This record gives sequence, C-alpha cells and structure tokens, in this order.
Amino acid sequence: MSEPFKLDNTMGVTLIGVIFAAALWGVSCVQVWFYFNNYPKDAWYIKLLVAAVLASDTTHQALISHTIYSYLITNFGNVVELGNIVWSLQVQVIFNALTAVMVQSFLTFRVWRLSNGSYILTSLVVPLVVGEFVTILYYFVKGSQLQTYAQLAALRSLSMAVNALAAAGDVLIAFVLCLMLQKSRTGFRRSDTMIKKLIIFTMNTGLLTSICAVASLISIVSAPNTIIYIAFYFNLGRLYSNTLVATLNARQSIRSVGDEVMTVSLNAIQNASSTAHSKRAANIAIKVDTQREYTRDDRPDELFVEDGKGNLGKTYLQRQS
Repeated sequence: MSEPFKLDNTMGVTLIGVIFAAALWGVSCVQVWFYFNNYPKDAWYIKLLVAAVLASDTTHQALISHTIYSYLITNFGNVVELGNIVWSLQVQVIFNALTAVMVQSFLTFRVWRLSNGSYILTSLVVPLVVGEFVTILYYFVKGSQLQTYAQLAALRSLSMAVNALAAAGDVLIAFVLCLMLQKSRTGFRRSDTMIKKLIIFTMNTGLLTSICAVASLISIVSAPNTIIYIAFYFNLGRLYSNTLVATLNARQSIRSVGDEVMTVSLNAIQNASSTAHSKRAANIAIKVDTQREYTRDDRPDELFVEDGKGNLGKTYLQRQS
C-alpha cells in the first residue's frame, strides 16, 4: 500500500496555486477587454473563441476557488475530510481541458495557414492536441469514480501522460510556427523586423505553457505522494488563455514596429537630402518606390505584400522647405 498523501504539507502549495491562477485570470480579463476595444473588426468566430475561452477560464477559477475554500474554511480542522476529493476538484479538469483544446486548436490553425495548408505539418500537431484532450476526458471519467486522494494514486500514469502531451504539443506548435515564420522572411527590413518580433513572441508564449506542464510532470514523478502538481495544473489553463489573447493583441504592437522602421528609413532619406537642399532650390521632390505590406483584422496570421509593380503604382513623398 502506498503512503498516505501528506495533505497538511501540500494544501499550502495548492492555495498558492489558486492565488496565482486568480492573478492570471485577472490579467486575462484585462487582455480580453483590451482586445474587444481595439479589434472590433475581427471575424465573429475569433471573437466567439475569445469569449468561450474566457468563460471556460472563469468557470475553472470558480471551481478551484470552491475547492480550496471547502478544504481550508468549510472543513477547517476536519482531518478526515481533507483526505476526500471535493467534487469541484474533479469537475475543474474538464474546463482546463476545454481551455487548452480551444487555444491549441487556434494555434494549430495558424500552423495550417502559415504552412499554406500543409497537411504534413498539421498532422504532426493534431495527434498531440487530440491525444491530450482525450486523455484528460478519460482521466475525468476514471477520477469521478474515486473518493479519496489515496485512490488518486492509481491515476498517476494518466496525469503524467496529460502533462507530457501538453508539453510536447506546445513545444511542437511553437517550433513549427517559428520555422514557418523564418521561411517567410522577404529580405525587406520592415517585414523582416515584424517577423523577427513574431518569432520571439511565439517562442516566449509557447515556452510558458510548456514549462508549466513540465513542472507539473516533474512534481508527479519526484513527489508522487503529494498533490504539489495540482498547483501547476491549476495555472496551465490560465497560461493558455493569456497566450491566445496576447497573440491577438500583439498585432498592434508588431505593426507599430514595422511603422517605426519605415519612419526611420524615410527620416534618413530626408536628413541625407538636407545638406544638398541648402545648395539647391527651396522645394525638392523625392521620388521613392515603395513596397506596401499590410494585414487584415479578420485574417491576423497573414502578411500581405505588394511590390509596387501592380495596382499600387508609385508613391511620391514631397518635402518643402
């Protein structure tokens, strides 16, 4: 028989996990507010996705708050009850899974779009995303039949599988996205600066969820008779929701980087011409062949480039003394 769970030593860690999850939920709410205020022209399905993720995240936060309240307040001093599994702790698994699968599906869709509909690359990611979701559902079905933490030890292998699939899926998605973005370099300074920014952002957001999943996995392996891993698992859904909204909100700042590069380039042209300006006529017309790059709000993952040889023609910049 395995040793009893040391709940007195792990409830504090669980409480910390709930507090961090609440803080991340607050950050997510602010990001969602920013998104709906700054991207009103986004496609309806993207707005629906953001709303659904926030709803799932909010429900999960309510459930884990009920869990810790039940253990530390309602059953304060009741050592026997601390060994039982609260119903809300079982149900929260479903909403964490929903948040994860929605965000990972969105990122998988980005992989498909950036790879020009490559089913080979997409097929590498989909099995991990689907596998994680199915494993969590199976974990929920088996876990709902248990009543104590001592019995929960039987699902240790499933817990490890869930976190391993989550980490592998997030790392693979981030790697493929970075690979596709790297191949999208055009050689033009403005677009390459934007792509570089996207690569760094993709790596950072992908690493956050991966690190959290790996930390949960390590906790299961290194401390099997505790519930320390739950503190990390509570925050996994929050990191997914923040990843989604941060990805959507980052479009504005990434575009501004491209605008700054263009502004610097034009200022350099103007400054270089200022010396010759004093020796020539007052008005100087500077002719610049431009390349136009733009994105669409309803298709946030695509960067459109027109080389100036098509319908755009030529743009003229006029500077007067």
